[in-house]
Amino acid sequence: MDVEERISLVLRYPTEEVITVEELRELFQSGYKLNHYIGFEISGLIHIGTGIVSMSKVVDLQKAGVRTQILLADIHSWLNNKLGGDLDVIRKVAVTYYVETFKKIIEVLSGDPDATRFILGSDLYHHNDDYWFLLMDITRHLTLSQVRHSLTILGRKMGESIPLAYLAYPPLQVADVFALGAHIPHGGVDQRRAHILAREVAHKVRFYPLKVDDKRVKPVALHHRLLPALNITSKPSSKEELSELKMSKSIPQSAIFVHDSPEEIRQKISKAYCPPREVEYNPVLELIRISAFREERKTPFVIRRPPQYGGDVEVWRYEELEAMYREGKIHPADLKNAAAEALTQLLEPVYRYFQGPGAKLLEEMKNISITR
Repeated sequence: MDVEERISLVLRYPTEEVITVEELRELFQSGYKLNHYIGFEISGLIHIGTGIVSMSKVVDLQKAGVRTQILLADIHSWLNNKLGGDLDVIRKVAVTYYVETFKKIIEVLSGDPDATRFILGSDLYHHNDDYWFLLMDITRHLTLSQVRHSLTILGRKMGESIPLAYLAYPPLQVADVFALGAHIPHGGVDQRRAHILAREVAHKVRFYPLKVDDKRVKPVALHHRLLPALNITSKPSSKEELSELKMSKSIPQSAIFVHDSPEEIRQKISKAYCPPREVEYNPVLELIRISAFREERKTPFVIRRPPQYGGDVEVWRYEELEAMYREGKIHPADLKNAAAEALTQLLEPVYRYFQGPGAKLLEEMKNISITR
């Protein structure tokens, strides 16, 4: 696979941006074995934004020859008071439910679960003096203003009364980039500010310098799109507003979970925001795109319609579907039915897993989510 093919894999949907594409090209041209990383808070049941969207880019990076890494951010989750701030529970969930769910999804998306390294955050830090020197070194090169500006990664707006612990979060996230040797740090677009900080300090930190062939480099930040919440009531006015209106595991009707049954998927999508002719920030179109149009289709995608409304429609490319919906040629109800069918088919192996071998993991996770 040549460099441009590898770049195409990294850039394809659901990628929103790469900072910068030219730097990525230089990294690939070097022939150096590159490292990726994406980190996840351990905060409850996994929905398709975390599962399908994030893991689809992990699989793309695997195919592009990049070594993929998933950080199970137990310390970050503890700082952010996830799962009641119980560190023991957070760690247990991380190395059981989270690892097994991600592995199953990578497999379903035609990736290699065994080719991704899973790292528990506290294992990375334990008995590792250089990590803590790195963290202190990073704080020497950041201002309070920069850190405060980056706190949107916590999913909340900055206020005066937040716990002091939250200020430690962005420097920790920056430190993880270097401690993991991540040439390509990856996350949703809501992670952008923390990755920018990592780029700003890349040539300043003494510990864990990021290198390619003994030459210092900046991390190339990869950001994927966020899935809009199903229950939004109007189009977001900006990408920043969308980060506050993304699918949320804390609001079950806003999200589709990877273990949801076909009936639950259909019921949630039937109530989703999907105004006629509106294609921007339309969660139903996004669901179809991620589940049916990431790969080049070998058979047409079919929109089922009653004969009195023109009958079935066959579509080969997502852009064609989007244009037809914008022109009013497809009714929202028919689009929702098509989205439910496509997503149900994609998630069927995951659903079967949680009905079988993974049933105990899911039941334990549901019980933890209820009590926390």
